[in-house]
Amino acid sequence: MDDLLRIANHGHGSLPLDVLAALTLLSVAPFVLVLTTSFVRIVVVLSVVRSAIGATMLPPSTVITGLALVLTCVVMTPTFEAIRRDAIRPYAAGRISQSAFLARASEPLRAFMLRQTKTHDLAVFARVAHRPGGEPASAAPLTVVIPAFVVGELRAAFAIGVALYLPFVAIDLAVSAILMGLGMVMLSPPVVSMPCKLLLFVLVDGWALVCNGVVASFR
Repeated sequence: MDDLLRIANHGHGSLPLDVLAALTLLSVAPFVLVLTTSFVRIVVVLSVVRSAIGATMLPPSTVITGLALVLTCVVMTPTFEAIRRDAIRPYAAGRISQSAFLARASEPLRAFMLRQTKTHDLAVFARVAHRPGGEPASAAPLTVVIPAFVVGELRAAFAIGVALYLPFVAIDLAVSAILMGLGMVMLSPPVVSMPCKLLLFVLVDGWALVCNGVVASFR
């Protein structure tokens, strides 16, 4: 907070520009949070788990989003610390310009995204952006890195989601087969399978395992 106050107060001659830049950053901050951090993978995995259990409204979407934000802060803490050290503090002290501040702030995010992004995805969006062939990943602009990162995150989230979904599908199939074998065709299988899935999820401490697994999946 002190760093942000110093940013707002340093350079009185450029205060209107600072305020305009701050308002612009605040307006795009939610999109930056979604597209350049671990939030996409985490929230998709948590949503898939909720869907697999069959309780489409439990936990509520607010809880899922809040948990995803907390886990995103955990994953992104080293990156945020690097941004604060290399960009926010020097800018608050008046040692760098706004352009240098933005460049320094984007570098840790770029490094994080590139660690999660496959070369194939970068090549695809480099062709879409008509970038020269053979360009190194470190030289790729954010307009290439960000969509490649998001696509990779969605792929990873769906892969994790499939692995988490299969045990619940097995429970549904087993319950359906048992009910059919008992001749209880009028009883809806989800009525029986949902308590079984909830019980299994609680017994194995499912939410803790899912959160630990998805956080550990980041490089």
